[in-house]
Amino acid sequence: MKLTESIRNINKIPELRQRILYTLLLLFVYRLGSHITIPGVDASAVASATTSHSNDLFGLFDLFVGGAFARASIFSLGIMPYISASIIIQLLGAVTPYVQKLQKEGEEGRQKINQYTRYGTILIALLQAWGVSVNLSSPSSFGKVVVPDPGFFFTITAVIILTASTVFVMWLGELITERGIGNGISLIIMIGILARFPASLVAEAQSVSFGSKNWIVEIVIMALMVAIVAIVVILTVATRRIPVQHAKRVVGRKVYGGGTQYIPIKINTAGVMPIIFAQSIMFLPSTFLSFFPESEAMQKVAAAFAYDSWFYAVVFGLMIVFFTYFYTAIAFNPKEVADTMRRQGGFIPGVRPGKNTEEFIDNILTRITLPGAIALAVIAILPTFLTKFVNVTPGFANFFGGTSLLIVVSVGLDTLQQVESHLMMRHYDGFMKTAKARGRR
Repeated sequence: MKLTESIRNINKIPELRQRILYTLLLLFVYRLGSHITIPGVDASAVASATTSHSNDLFGLFDLFVGGAFARASIFSLGIMPYISASIIIQLLGAVTPYVQKLQKEGEEGRQKINQYTRYGTILIALLQAWGVSVNLSSPSSFGKVVVPDPGFFFTITAVIILTASTVFVMWLGELITERGIGNGISLIIMIGILARFPASLVAEAQSVSFGSKNWIVEIVIMALMVAIVAIVVILTVATRRIPVQHAKRVVGRKVYGGGTQYIPIKINTAGVMPIIFAQSIMFLPSTFLSFFPESEAMQKVAAAFAYDSWFYAVVFGLMIVFFTYFYTAIAFNPKEVADTMRRQGGFIPGVRPGKNTEEFIDNILTRITLPGAIALAVIAILPTFLTKFVNVTPGFANFFGGTSLLIVVSVGLDTLQQVESHLMMRHYDGFMKTAKARGRR
C-alpha cells in the first residue's frame, strides 16, 4: 500500500513526473543504440564468438555496456572512457597544483575540469576504439571471421563511429543529470547491468531444470544472495555520527544555538566510485594487449589479467582498498569540517576546536574506512570465488555479488533518495518508512 501510494504521489507532482519520464526516454535511446551494429561487422558471428568470453574481462566489459560489446554495437565502449578520464583528472588533482587550483575555484573551475574530462574521454575513446577495431579484424581473437572486409577503411570508420557514440552517451548522461532524476552516468551503467539480469536468471533456472544443479542447493544460493544484498545495503547506508555541540548566542531578544547536531560519516563514504575506478583501470591492460593478438608472451600476460584468475582478484581487491581511501580523502576533508565548525561556534564535546578536532575526525574517518574498504573489496571479488568453488553460471555470479550488485544498489538508493527529496519538499510521504518521521524532525 505504501509503495502504490508513493507512486501515486509521484504522479501528482508534474515536475517530478516529467523528470522521471525524461530519464526513462533517454535510457531507452541508449538501449536502442546498443542494438545497432557497427557497419562492416557480421553481428551473428560476433554474438556466437563472444559466448566463449562470458567469463573473462571482455565478458565483464560486455556486462557494463548491457551486451553492446557482444553485439558489436556502436555503443560498445559505453561510458567507460568517460569514467577512465574522470579517474585521470582526479588523480591529477592530487598531484598537480594547476588542477588543485581549478578544484578550488568553484563553478568556473568545475566547468574547466569537466571540459578537460571531455577532451580526455575523446582521447581514451579513440584508443579503445582502435583496440576494438583491431580485435574485430583479427580472426584469432574470436576464432572466426567477424569482419568480412577488414582494412584501413573499416578501421577508420569503426574508430570514428565508436568515438562519436561514446561522446553521444556522455551527452545523454549529462542531460539526465541536469534535466532528469539521478546521476546520469551512473544510471547508464546501472541500466546496462540490469539489461543482462533476465537472461542470466533464465540461464541459472535452466541449469536447475536440466539437472546439472540440485534445486535445494539453488534455494540456498538464492537465500545467500538475498543476505548479500542486505549486507550491501547496510554497507551503503551505515553511518558513524559525531555529536557537535553549539554554544548559545544571544542576539537581541533571540537565543541561537545551544542544540546538539551530528556529523554523519558514512562507513563507505566513497560509495561505488572505488569499484568503478578500479574496474576502469583493470580494463586498460586488456585494451593494450588487444594490439598484440599474435604474441604468445602478451597472451600469457592477458591470462594473468583474466577476470576469473586469482591474480586479477587480488589486484582488483587491493585497488579497491586504495581507491576507497583516495576518493574518501577527496570527498570528505576533515580540515574544512573543523574550520566550518569553529566559524559557526560548534565543538565536539571533550575535543578542543581547531587542529585537535581535525585530528579527531580524521582518526575516526580512517578507522571506519578500513573495514568498509575491505568489505567492499570482498564483495567485489566474490564472483571469482563463486565461479571457482560453487556451481554458479558466470553471468549470474556477477549479480550475486561483485561490481554489478554494488553499482545497482548504490545507484538505486541514490536515485530513490532524490525522488524522496522531491516528495518530501511537497509534503508527500516517500518510499522510506522513516520519511514522515524525518520530515517532522
